[in-house]
Amino acid sequence: MMDGSQPIALLVPTLYPWLKALHVIAVIAWMAGLLYLPRLFVYHCDAPAGSAQSETFKVMEWKLSRYIMRPAMLVTVGAGGLLVSLPGTPGYLPQAGAWLWLKLAFVAGLLVMHLLMVRWRDAFAKDRNPHPQRFFRIMNEVPTLLMIGIVVFVVVKPF
Repeated sequence: MMDGSQPIALLVPTLYPWLKALHVIAVIAWMAGLLYLPRLFVYHCDAPAGSAQSETFKVMEWKLSRYIMRPAMLVTVGAGGLLVSLPGTPGYLPQAGAWLWLKLAFVAGLLVMHLLMVRWRDAFAKDRNPHPQRFFRIMNEVPTLLMIGIVVFVVVKPF
């Protein structure tokens, strides 16, 4: 008689590489948005409110956020959640080392950045951006630093 974990154990060797590939693809798409949206904000700061250029930036920012970043973030988190729940895999949460917890802390930082960028996009959409270009130039570096931390913890597993 098979218990409930045996069918999952049989699927893991087949499912794991596909889930991991989906996760990596989604991360790449999400990171592209997290790196590009603040650059759009930098340029949007120079566009006078109500100008054609400003309106174009609003459309670009909304489409990037809605059609690329949001779905990619959801797939990243969903596939990642499945990866850490598969027994017998390197990232199986109940058995993972400190590296995974630190990686997840950095992922939480990316989620915070994503939410902040949505908030900033909404402010631009209402012509109420309170931040100068320099702010967005600095914020543009935060996802890169978080990504470096994530990659180091996943590849090197220092802890």
